Amino acid sequence: QVQLVESGGGLVQAGGSLRLSCAASGRTFSMYAMGWFRQVLGKEREIVAGIIWTGGNTYYADSKKGRFTISRDNAKSTVDLQMNSLKPEDTAVYYCAAVGPRSLARYHAMPRTTYEFDYWGQGTQVTVSS
Repeated sequence: QVQLVESGGGLVQAGGSLRLSCAASGRTFSMYAMGWFRQVLGKEREIVAGIIWTGGNTYYADSKKGRFTISRDNAKSTVDLQMNSLKPEDTAVYYCAAVGPRSLARYHAMPRTTYEFDYWGQGTQVTVSS
């Protein structure tokens, strides 16, 4: 079982920045596809960004392109989400998620739905004030 521990959430003013970090346990982190999701109370959880192995294989939700950047450090078993130019509508609980190699082998593209991810972090609150 892969354990995901998130940090970096908090309160920030509109226009500010935050960097979320997710530390993963496990011996084969480099073989996992990683993603960041967000969820607002009463709405479905949706993908923010995803990455497979390196930064050369990434996905971003349209509303996040140009503002958010996902990256990973396989040596440290971490995946980060740099969030710039934050807006009040970015306020949500952000989740780190992982797709194991057994599941990933079934896909030919970056997983983008909650159903395709095997492991989840506890979530971290991001609040952007006006």
